[in-house]
Amino acid sequence: MSIIVLTSASGSPGVTTTVMGLALAWPRPVLVVEADPTGGSGILAGHFKGQVAHAQGLIDLAMAQRQELVAAELPHQLLAIPGSGAKLLAGSRSHAQAGSLVALWPALLEALRDLDPTGQDVLVDAGRLGLEGFPTSLLFGADLTLLLTRSTLPALIAATSWAETLRDETAATITRPGLLVVGEGHPYPAREVAGALRLPLVAKLAWDRRSAAVLSRARGTYPKRGPLLASLAAAGEAIRSVTADRAAGASIAASRPAPVTSVASFGGGR
Repeated sequence: MSIIVLTSASGSPGVTTTVMGLALAWPRPVLVVEADPTGGSGILAGHFKGQVAHAQGLIDLAMAQRQELVAAELPHQLLAIPGSGAKLLAGSRSHAQAGSLVALWPALLEALRDLDPTGQDVLVDAGRLGLEGFPTSLLFGADLTLLLTRSTLPALIAATSWAETLRDETAATITRPGLLVVGEGHPYPAREVAGALRLPLVAKLAWDRRSAAVLSRARGTYPKRGPLLASLAAAGEAIRSVTADRAAGASIAASRPAPVTSVASFGGGR
């Protein structure tokens, strides 16, 4: 079992779309956690076309956390994603609820780790770094944290300082930071992007607007083949390879001291 957090520095590089694409292509059971503190479920509104009521999710777990019942309540807050082995833990309903989620993140991390015997992995859509209520505990406690960026110059400039913060803040934690480049070659190659941001390149995704629109807004029929589909499969394999390597050294990582959460860095309420 692995926990993978996906986040971005600024703009909209496609974190939610990428999480959905990876989940649908994942070869074993996977739980998608919408932990973006912006509020409003992009997956319920997009992939589910707004046809499923936002009646359960993180806020219900936040209520359960007050009675230390997060692990017991978690299974009751999950929604099956049709046509896949994935389930969804929907995000908060409003950005105004971000502050109430801060106390939930450590308890949710513990509950997710308790899922290890089930053999399922966890993909966390953490949204953008620096927002109030950002799930810092999930990021620090994940097996792998992926910073998503496009390969344009504005995207790289925006990501530079956050990449440095990510390296520094995770140095004493168990997570392994890495890079996922969306739209390699538009215009820069993924390896040049990784070199500029000084993060190891874990995976890259093709620029494919049509397939991305199906994933994010259910527009049209998802193709059985195509550049995005192929790159999602390759990205999933690369991610699982990295987390498998990390699992081999889990006993060493477990002996490290608990990390100190830097609220100013990742959730400063900007």
